[in-house]
Amino acid sequence: MSTTRILDRQTVAEGTMAFRFEKPSGFTFRPGQTVDLTLPRLPDSVAGGNVRTFSLADDPDADALTVATRLRGSAFKNEFSSMPLGSPFEMQGPFGDFTLPNRDTRWVVLLAGGIGITPFRAMARAAAHRKLAHRIVLFYGNRRPEDSAYLDELMALPQENPRFTCVPVMSEMQKSARPWTGARGFIDASLMATPLQDAVDPIYFIAGPPGMVTALRGMLQGAGVDDDDIRTEEFPGY
Repeated sequence: MSTTRILDRQTVAEGTMAFRFEKPSGFTFRPGQTVDLTLPRLPDSVAGGNVRTFSLADDPDADALTVATRLRGSAFKNEFSSMPLGSPFEMQGPFGDFTLPNRDTRWVVLLAGGIGITPFRAMARAAAHRKLAHRIVLFYGNRRPEDSAYLDELMALPQENPRFTCVPVMSEMQKSARPWTGARGFIDASLMATPLQDAVDPIYFIAGPPGMVTALRGMLQGAGVDDDDIRTEEFPGY
């Protein structure tokens, strides 16, 4: 158990906020791992309790810890988004093995839906900063660009790391006020075919709402991908 403090917060998409926390002395993690944060002012009798799990969304070498979440009006999120800067939080972790493979000859295919982008942002930023040799292809599905946390940053990242590719896709552009020349629809086999036509021994990571995770896992299995080459992380919302 560590103690941390909230440093600042910012909106990173419509209805999505990122929070930066003080990094405890000696704290290390691997991109893709999670922490549990305890809200000190929220009783544990509140529905769902006062502890939530968050993926760390930044490079482990950053000077602070970042998490991001959709704001859905729950008691936890209302309290979380209004905590005064400097407020202390209890933190446990890091947890999980939803992390880049050690063998950098494998292609890494990231399938993100909505706020499921957070662990993949950490992976992508770490790969760029540390000049990792992994070939990484990110497919990032959202309804609109306005809903897409870190979209502009991720689309620009190949300039820093040419081994990284970002393929965003929007499913409800009719509701958007922004222009869009990219893919429309959903993450599916046709969207993935060209970017992965030369893929070498790919390993697949899926993160997003439970329904999306289930559907994409089924699609990969139907295409003959072995379960050992599929890793998943569900973001159910709360």
